[in-house]
Amino acid sequence: MRKENIIYVGIDLHKETHTAVMLNCWNQKLGEITIENKPAEFHKLTRKVSRFVTEEKTSIYGLENAYGYGRILAVWLIEKGNIVKGVNTAMSYAQRKSVPMYQKSDSYDAEAVALVLINMLDRLPDAIPDDKYWTLSQLVNRRDNINVHQQKVKNQLHEQLCMAYPSYKKFFEDIGRPTALYFFGEYPSTVHLRGKTAEGLAGELRPVSHNNCSVKKAEKILELVRTDGETLRDCQESRDIITRGLVRDLQHYREQMLEVETAIKELLPYFHCTLMTMPGIDIVTAAEILSEIGNIERFPNASKLAKFAGIAPVNFSSAGKGKDVCPKQGNRRLQAIFYFLAIQMVQVSPSGTPRHPVFREYFQKKQDERKNKQQALICIARRLVNIVYGMLKNHTEYREPERRTEEETV
Repeated sequence: MRKENIIYVGIDLHKETHTAVMLNCWNQKLGEITIENKPAEFHKLTRKVSRFVTEEKTSIYGLENAYGYGRILAVWLIEKGNIVKGVNTAMSYAQRKSVPMYQKSDSYDAEAVALVLINMLDRLPDAIPDDKYWTLSQLVNRRDNINVHQQKVKNQLHEQLCMAYPSYKKFFEDIGRPTALYFFGEYPSTVHLRGKTAEGLAGELRPVSHNNCSVKKAEKILELVRTDGETLRDCQESRDIITRGLVRDLQHYREQMLEVETAIKELLPYFHCTLMTMPGIDIVTAAEILSEIGNIERFPNASKLAKFAGIAPVNFSSAGKGKDVCPKQGNRRLQAIFYFLAIQMVQVSPSGTPRHPVFREYFQKKQDERKNKQQALICIARRLVNIVYGMLKNHTEYREPERRTEEETV
């Protein structure tokens, strides 16, 4: 397709409105339109673009955020048979900064996207806003948000309990578990335990703890409460209201977390994912990897995936001198997943046995080459990228790499 036969449509995307600018191959502005971000308005955009499309010409759309605010528009355009390209925000930003007089407006931003579309059309990837991957990423983000809120509420509950029950960690190590939440919800302060016997308390907690709370455990709780001394203070009733409210919040977040994790488990089979066969990767980690990578077909090889994750080194040189450095760009969340997975691969069990001898030997080899621990772990992460890429591409299960003996290496 010849460049002069294309109408380039750059779109600056926002939560409520989108601004589109149409250019020809000579960077001449043909038109501009602003529409609301809802499907009922999208036909206005294609109708505006159709004024410049003839039998010899076609249109190509460039979206700066085809997987965020522009996802609905991208799906709509693709369903109507249009070509949609994803434009990296760094490219459009560089285009805006490349002029002597810097500008910033919706119209100029859309024009910058269109200019990137003209100059780098052959290198831009097609936008593929797949519903499955988008839904999975939403579930993963929802789970992360629940974790954040849950931890904040836990910290607030710790603040209340350290005053009411100074020794609470000795009988409930994890205050987020059902038994602990039930206890602190029913007995937010020691005044509510007055007259309570060990047999009565054990009988009350036994159904909640799935028959794990014995009379001996209840006696320990009551004894620790007694040895703590008097902890009641003025306005205790008000603080009890706070404690019970925090307990209800944590119970709510537990239910929400269970629903989200169940939804993730039910969605994963649609991806034919085999990542859970790899040691160190559970359902949640597999979902996080899939949500960050998206469709693996976007990457022609493992090196492209490594660059996307910010794991592959970048060479900075001038006049024949330079060095490879760790990039500051890339998907930082995906990089963190691979980095912590690499840590698990080189860990040693309490008995001193490496959990994964092949990776442990490779880790030692890199350290013998005078790489520090962080650099060696990045090397492990790079190898893990190759493994994950192959598993996602071919839907194969994980196979433990074979160890080479000293005779084979000689």
